[in-house]
Amino acid sequence: MLLDMQYELIDKLMLSAEFRDQTTGNHISRIGCYARHLSKLYGLSDREANVVFHASKLHDIGKIGIPDEVLLKPHVLSDNEKAIMREHTTKGAKILSGSQSEILIYAEKIALNHHERWDGQGYPNGIKGEAIDIYSRITSICDIFDALNSKRPYKEKWENKDIVNELTRLSGNALDPNLAKIFIENIEDFYKIQNEVEGCS
Repeated sequence: MLLDMQYELIDKLMLSAEFRDQTTGNHISRIGCYARHLSKLYGLSDREANVVFHASKLHDIGKIGIPDEVLLKPHVLSDNEKAIMREHTTKGAKILSGSQSEILIYAEKIALNHHERWDGQGYPNGIKGEAIDIYSRITSICDIFDALNSKRPYKEKWENKDIVNELTRLSGNALDPNLAKIFIENIEDFYKIQNEVEGCS
């Protein structure tokens, strides 16, 4: 019963983010499904993979605190606008902080750290390598894959071969090289999940 209430809370928080940005909803659902599958491929337990499935859906919850003129801008952001957009990590962590729920504890970490990079050049804190929690590293590669594989107001969807080349290029600098290898080797699974995401629950 308590766990069901936690899942319901997550869905409500997801809905609040979707109200701000109509492109967010499917993205959120896909991230959860991708992250659960990658967690299992990596070797996490079914229980842990289920935690990642729910927690990763809240990775962008901080975007509800980003002004519309930045969040909804249909063009590439200026440097100043990028700085404002980057605040969604700390805003998301603040929204989720203080919970005793395992899922929300990890959701807080993911919200804060999913834009950190393996090489330490990410944000907001510039942490690197395995200092970045595994759940955030998993969410990061799923987030990048979905961004490349989706049409946005400012970009077209990338070709499959170009996505593989980009993930390969990012391996070891932006992305955990082991996770990137696993993802690329199983990339057809993720395209299949994308096509079936409405049935992923």
